Amino acid sequence: MSGISIDPNQAQRVRQELNLQNTINSIKHTIAIQSGKGGVGKSTITLNLAIAFVEQGYKVGIMDADITGPSIPILAGLAGQDILVRDNKIIPNEVQGVKIVSMDLLLKYDTPVVWRGPLKMAAIRQFLADVNWGELDFLFIDLPPGTSDEPLTIAQIFKNISGTVIVTTPQLVAVHDVKKSIGFASKVGMRILGIIENMSGLNCPNCNHHLEIFSKGGGKKAAEELGLVFLGAIPLLPNVVKEGDDGKPSYSIQGEFRDSFSLITEKISKLLQLK
Repeated sequence: MSGISIDPNQAQRVRQELNLQNTINSIKHTIAIQSGKGGVGKSTITLNLAIAFVEQGYKVGIMDADITGPSIPILAGLAGQDILVRDNKIIPNEVQGVKIVSMDLLLKYDTPVVWRGPLKMAAIRQFLADVNWGELDFLFIDLPPGTSDEPLTIAQIFKNISGTVIVTTPQLVAVHDVKKSIGFASKVGMRILGIIENMSGLNCPNCNHHLEIFSKGGGKKAAEELGLVFLGAIPLLPNVVKEGDDGKPSYSIQGEFRDSFSLITEKISKLLQLK
């Protein structure tokens, strides 16, 4: 009787698939953060939203799925830091109670990622299968702009994803592109939790006059037209930009920015029937 040979590559794929499913089963709620175009502050929203839920007592992680243009490590003050590997598992870095994994932490700082779709999709699967996330109440997934490989991969992996949050700025061009993300989510059967309007006006630090730098109300209008929930507006504040560059998430600081996120987390909690 001849022996049975086992393909080591196939065995590895089976192990990774089991690990991936185990990770998914250990996460109560998965929320993808999307935008139709770049530059709308999606990563800033992701990080501060995650910290807001940590402060409510939840166990929270962020998977930076923007493989070629990750921003979370810089915003979180992790740029240039190494990532630990223990028992063949990646240990997420942690900031203010949020577990974080990003391609920027796995490669030498400033190394470009010149990959086609299949490699990016494989990396996202590894971020789940090969990372020791532990038990999580929330996993926020920071997706790159648009509706290509990474969002599609997430939609395929998470069959029962809790939902997606769409981020826009008020001006027409951003809202136009956001509608494409909304159409994508609908097409792949991903629940849309609502729309956040970022950079929604600036109070002049000298005269306190409200300036509508990027127009006004585009996100709210789009939500009303499409029958979606308007989760809230985030003001444009100069200190938020500086604190992001310095790796200091702004949610921890009292004020208008924190208040806006508190209202948004409350709405998301109600949509997910947490309260």
